[in-house]
Amino acid sequence: MKVYIIGIGVNGGDSLTKEAESAIAEAQLLIGAERMLLPFRKYEKDSFCSYIPQEIADKLSSCGLSCAAVLMSGDCGFFSGTKKLLPLLEEHDVKVIPGISSAVYFCGRLGISYENMRFITLHGHSSNIAVNVKMNRHCFFLLGGDMTADEVCRRLCGYGMGDVKVHIGADLGYESEIVLSGTADEMADCSVKGLAVMITENSYALNHIPSAIRDGEFLREKVPMTKAEVRCIAVSKLNIRSDSVVWDIGCGTGSVSVEAAYRCPDGKILAFDKSSEATELTEKNARLFGCDNITAETGSCPDCLTDAEVPDKVFIGGSSGNMERIFGIVHKKNPGAYIAVTAVSLETLQCAVSCFEKYGVSPEIVQTVITRTEKIGSHTMLRAQNPVFIISGGLK
Repeated sequence: MKVYIIGIGVNGGDSLTKEAESAIAEAQLLIGAERMLLPFRKYEKDSFCSYIPQEIADKLSSCGLSCAAVLMSGDCGFFSGTKKLLPLLEEHDVKVIPGISSAVYFCGRLGISYENMRFITLHGHSSNIAVNVKMNRHCFFLLGGDMTADEVCRRLCGYGMGDVKVHIGADLGYESEIVLSGTADEMADCSVKGLAVMITENSYALNHIPSAIRDGEFLREKVPMTKAEVRCIAVSKLNIRSDSVVWDIGCGTGSVSVEAAYRCPDGKILAFDKSSEATELTEKNARLFGCDNITAETGSCPDCLTDAEVPDKVFIGGSSGNMERIFGIVHKKNPGAYIAVTAVSLETLQCAVSCFEKYGVSPEIVQTVITRTEKIGSHTMLRAQNPVFIISGGLK
């Protein structure tokens, strides 16, 4: 059976390509969500209303026709149901016909190049907004669910980016099309709902991954902090992926959480500490550095880890004597998790090594000895910091 998967553009009308129009005319059956089918009622063809991949695949297998078309919103390669549908259609002769995505249309409408833009869908997601805007000059957000345009703007304001320029588009390609531009602060109370998109322009974007952030840039108070150079090495040992779920145990000021957060803009950092003062400070530093992919929880580890999302990377900066139990719950949740531990005493070093060896791992052990300079009068003096061990390895 010949099956066309067709991107119908932003409205299924003026943005429809000639190739797509010919394929729709050839098809004996049109399949798609109600909104997709509506512009093509004029063809007077049989139709099947569904957006669920398995339902669509079952219909195609049982319809007994020679040609059908599945209609997808926008472009088939841009946050489309095509990705899940294609593997279910191996028995058919499938051709994918691209369309004009909302991103391409809106960028053209605004005259903005999208070649270096960061594309993010907020359908079913509520985090990773501020951190991506912080790190990229241009971001495109496909809004949906509870994440409306005004909510995104308020999130940016809450993370210190109220001056970022935003462009909001709704009902793109239709007569009711809306395009608004202003700062996040100005748009925090806008009433745009429904099928909407947003582009952010951050002229102060980092465009790099911060590492060894200076200690003085963090809010400190009287909470322990992993110092810049040690933090830099420890985080690098974890090899954090862009979509990693990272546990920061004994988070203190949240300095490790922040540096880890920049490395997983599509993931999340779950920070834990027995001190409420520490978790509150971690949340403050998360806002200061624009990292809305950090969540802090107060509680004793490992008890508070039981219901936490499964990690693939774990940093242990403080265990309060519970390291063996922490290793146990990490291994239970993910036997392949990678762990990095910092130790300032020989006893903690020995405990960490024993915990790794319990799971058949010979960890990598690095000792750092950091010396900083301090100007005293006309002389520059050397101030040695305490040696710190970094013990790391993947569990089995």
